[in-house]
Amino acid sequence: MRVIPLPVREDNYAYLLVDESSKKAAAVDPYDVPKITAAAKELGVQIVAALTTHHHFDHSGGNKDFAAKYPDATIYGGSGKVPALSKLVKDQDELLLGDNTHIRSVNRIYNPTNSFTFIQDISEKTQPGGVFTGDTLFIGGSGRFFEGTGHEMIRALKYLGTLPDSTIVYNGHEYTAGNLAFAKSIDPTNPAVRRLEDLVKANKITTGLTTIGDEKEWNVFMRLTSDAVNDRGDDGYHRKHNYGCLAKPEE
Repeated sequence: MRVIPLPVREDNYAYLLVDESSKKAAAVDPYDVPKITAAAKELGVQIVAALTTHHHFDHSGGNKDFAAKYPDATIYGGSGKVPALSKLVKDQDELLLGDNTHIRSVNRIYNPTNSFTFIQDISEKTQPGGVFTGDTLFIGGSGRFFEGTGHEMIRALKYLGTLPDSTIVYNGHEYTAGNLAFAKSIDPTNPAVRRLEDLVKANKITTGLTTIGDEKEWNVFMRLTSDAVNDRGDDGYHRKHNYGCLAKPEE
């Protein structure tokens, strides 16, 4: 199994998910179909599907062009709002890409617009899995609440936290530098935040370089019960920046 990040628009990510033994691939949020096609050609792989994390235009806006370019490919999504949808998936639905790449839909919570896709190479027992998180979990941050509520987001992040700590995070935007600044304002003495700072300094593209275990250590929104976050949870910075889920989590 191989995941290739493809920067699109100003800060979005599309991806190619490749099953290496069969040379079959799925495009994830294929906003820029020519770029996806060029990457597949360079890698010598056949695109057979698209995985859409959610319906927002900057993620699903290429679906109709994708369907026209690849009429035999299945377009998967967790909501009927996804353009050109050919297969609606529910939480825990599973499929196999090629010979060995196992895909599981994880969309039980948050709201109907978002889903997460957990992937694992079933031929390589020691290889960590990965998760495409769309606009829900970012490296060091979380999505804003254009749809849904803060408490729904908390439940979504807790759900992602049940994945193995070794799970690699493939998020939908390159927001890591801004999320780092926020984390430093909340928890400046956290050694994990300093590790995140080193990562940002060394890499322009940070997706695919961190894990769910890392997020539990440095992501403010996955550490809402920690003393450092609780001490800052009600200050004006959070209200100004619409980080409403820093309110006390529901029991």
